[in-house]
Order: sequence, then structure tokens, then C-alpha cells
Amino acid sequence: MKRRYARIVATGSALPGRVVTNDELARELAGRGIETSDEWIVARTGIRQRYIAQPGVGSAELGARAAQTALQSAGLAVDSVDLIIAATSTPDQIFPSCACLIQARLGHPGCAAFDVQAVCSGFVYALAVAESMIVAGKHRRALVVGTEVFSRILDWNDRSTCVLFGDGAGAVVIEASDQPGIVASELRADGSQAGILCAAGRISHGAIEGTPYLAMDGQAVFKLAVSALGASALDVLAQAQVKTAELDWFIPHQANIRIMNAIARRLGLPDSKVVATVDRHGNTSAASVPLALDVAVRDGRIRTGDLVMLQGVGGGFTWGSVLLRW
Repeated sequence: MKRRYARIVATGSALPGRVVTNDELARELAGRGIETSDEWIVARTGIRQRYIAQPGVGSAELGARAAQTALQSAGLAVDSVDLIIAATSTPDQIFPSCACLIQARLGHPGCAAFDVQAVCSGFVYALAVAESMIVAGKHRRALVVGTEVFSRILDWNDRSTCVLFGDGAGAVVIEASDQPGIVASELRADGSQAGILCAAGRISHGAIEGTPYLAMDGQAVFKLAVSALGASALDVLAQAQVKTAELDWFIPHQANIRIMNAIARRLGLPDSKVVATVDRHGNTSAASVPLALDVAVRDGRIRTGDLVMLQGVGGGFTWGSVLLRW
């Protein structure tokens, strides 16, 4: 019996209409008595701008737009999809799931649809889940979407966090194949580190309990991210019996250019193999990896046969890696 694999066949993305540069953000914060500058933000994060969703635009709308773009790129109709997984930590509502709302916008009732919540690792988690379900023979073709509107959970008086994040969505079509696509993957978590990156608020009896805003211990996140992702990458390469030098492209979570560069150095990868879009998108959480992947596919960097490493890391504390052959 021929072995069954899962392969990404197309990518897509969607961004809100409003671009906010560092200079514009600095002016807005100055109006609140908070000092920052383009130079300060770029030096610490590598971010030069981000996209902010307009009022009324949520994760489901952005996710559906990204999914439609991916389907168009694949030349596929939505009714050929039998699974939709959305990775988000900023859903439009508590329930139903963002995936169900995306399904409704796509006009494709009936297929399985659910969310994965692993914050900035969400897309990598969702992709690994979709791959497992396809390889198991339960599904044939899936839409995997990472979509976020982090601007809605930021404290815009906290310079240490509000300059980091942006809104957006990315999506892939992944389907069964007789040729290897996803080669290896690893998912990890350490719940004992929940406090270093969290949004601890909750709704109870019609009121918000706790803070509704994102909170982060930047130094702790940096140290754990670099250590965890470096080890994860090496584990996945070992699974696939692949040497680091054989990697064509490395697409880490687009959180901070210093974290990305530190991981690449730990792996011995040159900057030329790192796909970085954090400068234009900011940290879009679960959307960051598929957004960066879509950029690199559409500009021609990623070509058929390339070996690509995707990595996510985020609140939970969660992290993971997926190695794929394009």
C-alpha cells in the first residue's frame, strides 16, 4: 500500500487597509505623553510598520480573505475542501469558532471546522494537526488559516507591547499526496511559563475579570524562545535525517528580529536563508508564519523542491517546528 503524505499546494494572505508607520505611532503615543521613536522601535525589534484593522473588521473576515486567496492560487473551488482549521487567539466572539465563521463567509457548509489556540505558535500547531488528519486518511484537503486582530487586546499606553503587534491573516491549502510534503514536525508546551506572555482577562457574569490586555515579560520570552526554538529545529532536522546546511529557507515566527537572528545564529544559518517580514507586518501572532511564507512564495524565493523550516513560539508557553519540502 502506497504511503500517504500531506503537501502544501498554495498560500494566501490578507492585510487590513490601514498601515501605521513607526513615526505615525510615535506621534499618537506622544499625544498620550509616551515617548518613543522610529529609531527606538527599529533598534529593538526590527519593526518599521504594521497593519491595523479598521473598526468592524475581525479575524473571521481577514481569515476568509486569506483563504480565498489561497484557493485562487491553487485553482480550487471551496467545495473541494473538507476541513478548515483556524489558528487564532483573537476570535471575533467566544463561540462559535472563528473557523466556523470563516466557513460561513466562504459559503461552504458541511465540512469539519474548528479552532486551534496556541497563540503565536497557532499556525504551526494547526498545520501539524491538519497534516496528521490527512495522513490518517480522515480528510483529503484542508484550509489552514492563521488570523489575528491583536490591536484589540493591546494596552496602547504600554510602550513595551503596543509597538510590537499588528493585524493580518495568512492561509495555506494542504492536501493528500503520494509525494512527501511535510517531512517532520514537533509541538511542545510548558504551561508553567504561562505568566511570561498572557492575556489573563475573562468574561464572567457579564463582566470582565482580570486585565483584558496582553502582558509580556520581554526578557524571559527572548531567552525561552531562542533556547526552545533552537532545540526544536535540531530535533526536527534529526527526525528527517537532514543537516542544517541542507535547509533552503528558515521562516520563524516574526516576533522580533533579534530573536530571529539569535535562533539563526544558533543553527549556523546565514541571514540570506531567513525569511523576515517583521519589518512590514510587525508581530501578527498566529498569522505571522503564513504571512511570511506567502510573501516568499509570491516573490519567487521559495521554489519547487526547496526545504523549508517553519517555527512558531508564543504564550502558553508553546513552540513548534514543521519541516516541509515545497
